[in-house]
Amino acid sequence: METKINTIIFDLGAVLIDWNPRYMYNNVFQTEEEVEWFLENICTPDWNENQDAGYPLQKATDELVAKHPEWEEEIRAYYGRWTEMLGEPIKEIVELFARLRKKNDLKFYALTNWSHETFPVALKRFDFLQWFDGIVVSGEEKTRKPFADFYQILLKRYNIDPSSSILIDDNLRNIKGAEAVGINGIHFINAQQLKDDLAKWNIYL
Repeated sequence: METKINTIIFDLGAVLIDWNPRYMYNNVFQTEEEVEWFLENICTPDWNENQDAGYPLQKATDELVAKHPEWEEEIRAYYGRWTEMLGEPIKEIVELFARLRKKNDLKFYALTNWSHETFPVALKRFDFLQWFDGIVVSGEEKTRKPFADFYQILLKRYNIDPSSSILIDDNLRNIKGAEAVGINGIHFINAQQLKDDLAKWNIYL
């Protein structure tokens, strides 16, 4: 690649931080089938993403309980026991991040779909979040990936040239959203693939 990359933008969940509602719901339901049905039909990914964009957790919970009163206890557990969904750092990628930081010509930002009400828990738990030159949290901005305005907030706030930046994200939808505003993208799958893709941009570890 001829473009000189000077900025790396990390997604957080499923890239640097292991988060999964199944960690908690496996202790609520008897079988994996029950867990999957509940997450596909009641506390769905779309429902959670609405809170990632700043919708109040209590209001969202109360509204969903009103819609599905027979699942009240399980619905209230979603945010009531949210810390049980938060796993460990994804060690290989945190180590990769640490090595990248030694390259003085790079800046690092996080662009994350995350509720502003729960993100402080992560800030306290994960020291490496202090390594970033800036973090933009969807819940604080009342928008999220893959919407163009969310990427633009990051670009304008930190004066980032999109053509000289790369977003690393596990969600292909979010990569396409980034590319639509001129940010280069790496669809994250695993550590080795990430190293290989960074090398294509002349970023070596």
